[in-house]
Amino acid sequence: MHFHNSKTQRQLNDTVVDLMQLRINQSPDQVAFLFLQDGEVESDRLTYQSLDWRSRAIAAHLQHQYAPGTRALLLYPPGLEFITAFLGCLYAGIVAVPAYPPQLKRNSKMMRLQHIVADSQAAIALTTTTLLADIQACFEVLHLSDLPCLDTTAIAADRASEWRNLSLTPDTLAFLQYTSGSTGDPKGVMVSHSNILHNLNYIRHLSELTPDSVSVSWLPSFHDMGLLDGILQPLYTGFLGVLMPSVAFTQRPIRWLQAISHYRATHCGGPNFSYELCVHKTTPEERANLDLSSWQQAYTGAEPIRKQTLEEFTATFKPYGFQSRFFYPCYGMAETTLMISGGTVGQEPIYCAVQADALEQHQVIEGGESDANTRCLVGCGHAHLDTQVAIVNPESYMQCASDQVGEVWVSSPSVAQGYWQRPDQTNTMFQAYIAPTQEGPFLRTGDLGFMRDGELFITGRLKDLIIVRGRNHYPQDIEFTVECSHPSLCRGCGAAFSLEMGNEERVIILQEVERSHLRHLDTDAVFNAIRQAIALEHEIDIYEIVLLKPASILKTSSGKIQRRACRTSYLAQELPVVASRIWAASERRSRPPLSTPYTSPRNATEQTLVTLWQDLLKVDQIGIYDSFFELGGNSLLAAQVGAALSTLFQRDFTAIDPFEYPTIEALARHINAPLDERIHLSQIRDRAKQQQRAIAAEQRALKHRRTRHD
Repeated sequence: MHFHNSKTQRQLNDTVVDLMQLRINQSPDQVAFLFLQDGEVESDRLTYQSLDWRSRAIAAHLQHQYAPGTRALLLYPPGLEFITAFLGCLYAGIVAVPAYPPQLKRNSKMMRLQHIVADSQAAIALTTTTLLADIQACFEVLHLSDLPCLDTTAIAADRASEWRNLSLTPDTLAFLQYTSGSTGDPKGVMVSHSNILHNLNYIRHLSELTPDSVSVSWLPSFHDMGLLDGILQPLYTGFLGVLMPSVAFTQRPIRWLQAISHYRATHCGGPNFSYELCVHKTTPEERANLDLSSWQQAYTGAEPIRKQTLEEFTATFKPYGFQSRFFYPCYGMAETTLMISGGTVGQEPIYCAVQADALEQHQVIEGGESDANTRCLVGCGHAHLDTQVAIVNPESYMQCASDQVGEVWVSSPSVAQGYWQRPDQTNTMFQAYIAPTQEGPFLRTGDLGFMRDGELFITGRLKDLIIVRGRNHYPQDIEFTVECSHPSLCRGCGAAFSLEMGNEERVIILQEVERSHLRHLDTDAVFNAIRQAIALEHEIDIYEIVLLKPASILKTSSGKIQRRACRTSYLAQELPVVASRIWAASERRSRPPLSTPYTSPRNATEQTLVTLWQDLLKVDQIGIYDSFFELGGNSLLAAQVGAALSTLFQRDFTAIDPFEYPTIEALARHINAPLDERIHLSQIRDRAKQQQRAIAAEQRALKHRRTRHD
């Protein structure tokens, strides 16, 4: 069923709703999205017609109860339901607030959600049947029981005919993108319809996309890259979007590559770590039938891009059709909707070797690649069309010379409207002007960089700089020196920052230890190696080195080190310390890591699990009561456990919750339990949740009656 535009005098691309109308009128039966539930088998698909029909039904339901501008929280599992809910919000003039679905046993994500609800003043939460009970249980714990939850999959499809087409404008607020940055509480970036459409057009231009393009994305829909590039870009350009759950990729990275090969994808990408995962977590046997020759643009961004990663990926997958010129390093952020700069499709990545010590003084001096004092940077392209990038002194607001490092400022119609309910921060960050010409306004990105022959190079974050005796030190450089100083230290898992003590800047190093070295760590040797390397490379003294358990360094969802959050945890003494040393008169007692008495496996299942955990965690000895997370497990490794169990036991364990079965003993009991017992236990848990919700509802009603009586 088609619907027709009553706004005959308007452009069809004024809003995302207009864009969808264009798609319906042109090709209603074209498949817009495919979803691979396990990363391999197609489980759902949407044509433009079915996508529009479903979105209008949700919109009609929302319009019946909520005024335009109301905020709606979107809490969805991976799947196509998120897309219909997101578009349903936009159709109804409701401001969508995508967020990570909460889980009762993951406190940090629940606290983040609580902040988002309070900050956005969301009036309703949208979700699916599969998550509804769990979300309501989480809301009770977070004292959010008054926030109604709507199962959008239960809305009757025939309600689509009740939808009223609103008079939206390009400046109408479409959604709030809550940042996952390293500073304090997340802020809601206000993204309008015009911001979305401009950035999508910008990406289409830079990426040379056409209706014949194909993308395969595992990126989460509640993040800017996954939402804009994985979902909205296929709608904008009119090509097929293939989606899979993030966990399907992290469990077995080969699934992403196989989907690219099978669907002849042209436009796919992710952060630097995703390419490293493909190199280290796929086998030659798995790669044997790949054909990656259709891949025209392998974009990489969202975290520091390493030349070594690009070279290793190219070397590994060149026999399967991948070429180095497919790589497309780029730069962007939520505050600019998504993309800021990118190169030319088909061009080799651009590198720049600079002297590290000069970079510390905000000077750009080229160096030899073999020189120990050299840092090799990967170019992130340049600005195109009506987007402007300037390198500005963050103190004087004067534009920097080409051989100077400064803050990256951006002017573009893609720049969002500001931060939700934060006028002071919006004015500071979104309304900057270059002195003395007062050219602007510009967005201050908070990133440091320089331009070389029109290419943008990012060197670090402005507020993460360490200043010792008047010299600037990039924490990334110190962290790299530390991780390379001793074989027991984990790559990419350290944080360097400074504290003012006695009118002097003191440098603190937090560094994770490799799992395989935890049992027999020579801490004296490690401390001495780190201190000596830092003294030689950076000529600074270290006040304290803290060695941490694996998976302890706080990172954003895109893999960036949360240095300020690490600093806060350090001051609060909340870190899981293996050992620490202070080079000062007074010493602080470190907290020893928790341990469990070793108990050997008692049956074949426990022995199989021990062998599996030893392989994944790289720990020599594991007892059946040892905690997966204390051993260094994380969400990525937990996903790999689920995938391995499915193969070993020929049953679906991909959704297994490591928080529910954190030990070998608990997991083995679950595996060996008869099917009817597992169902029985599941039913008991469901009934317990229902009872909890009933008790909470009764308590709220009693409280309400008492309030009325008083």
